[in-house]
Amino acid sequence: KPCAALGRYDQQCHFDYDPANDNLIPCKEAGLQFCTRDILQIVNQEDVNWWQAQHVEGGSAGLIPSQLLEEKRKAFVKRDVELPPAGTLCSGIGGKKKKKMMYLTTKNAEFDRHELLIYEEVAQVPPFRRKTLVLIGAQGVGRRSLKNKLLVSDPQHYGTTIPYTSRKPKVGERENMMYAFTSRSKMETDIKAGRYLEHGEYDGNLYGTKIDSIHEVVEAGRICILDVNPQALKVLRTSEFLPYVVFIEAPEFEVLKAMNRSGIEAGVVTKQLTDVELNRIVEESGRIKRAYKHYFDLTIVNENLDGTYRSLKASMKKLSGERQWVPVTWVF
Repeated sequence: KPCAALGRYDQQCHFDYDPANDNLIPCKEAGLQFCTRDILQIVNQEDVNWWQAQHVEGGSAGLIPSQLLEEKRKAFVKRDVELPPAGTLCSGIGGKKKKKMMYLTTKNAEFDRHELLIYEEVAQVPPFRRKTLVLIGAQGVGRRSLKNKLLVSDPQHYGTTIPYTSRKPKVGERENMMYAFTSRSKMETDIKAGRYLEHGEYDGNLYGTKIDSIHEVVEAGRICILDVNPQALKVLRTSEFLPYVVFIEAPEFEVLKAMNRSGIEAGVVTKQLTDVELNRIVEESGRIKRAYKHYFDLTIVNENLDGTYRSLKASMKKLSGERQWVPVTWVF
């Protein structure tokens, strides 16, 4: 676990903000612009709607929307709500005006507060080794090829899990080579007990990744590489797994098409993808990025597998030697 010899706590932003485009801010010139993953030091939280903050690198303080204000803004559905006055934050500029905004009633079951990650309290800690390397991306973008390349090139440093399945072994198939075989009833019991990170059914058989198998890789002294659905990040992004989350982004359509063609010519890809399938990969990649980008520690556009591999290896090496910003919940 990261060292607890910490300085102050700061907030990591999980959205982009430009005061010039904000109709609610009492005075645009007093606002502080920031981007997703920027770290801000909060100077003053007394106002219910507008906090004063500055970038940790330095610079002057400015106004940012509070957690409450941004939650309401992002969850709007049905009715206007009056904001209390902005107080004296702007030296009297617009101080007594009330602003209208939309919010979602708490009775609406679709409002999942967990999804509205606005700011996250973080701490900077000394270098430490992550337990898991989590590869996120659209199906077909090359995550599995990248995972296999890492495992083959550095088996002392990286490992991965063996998926469990309820299907019977095929002729010549050995236990724990490709799959760990178990009964359907045992899998169903373990799934209900929350022992699986992910699970699904295909052709009448269950498949899944058992949480204990992740710990086994880590306890053997290796970083466990996982290529999972982004929904699994809700479970993984804790001190139990200390993940480094990398988004493998799809390149533009024409680049992806050329990569598929050259892969077939080189004999490393067996299936020629249709334009429809290639477009699906690009579109799904965009959807995942929009919905989950606040969880990503690193984004790499996979325009070339060797280049992506080198970028990822370089990032992992750099990570092991520098101080890191992590959620405060990882520290205590």
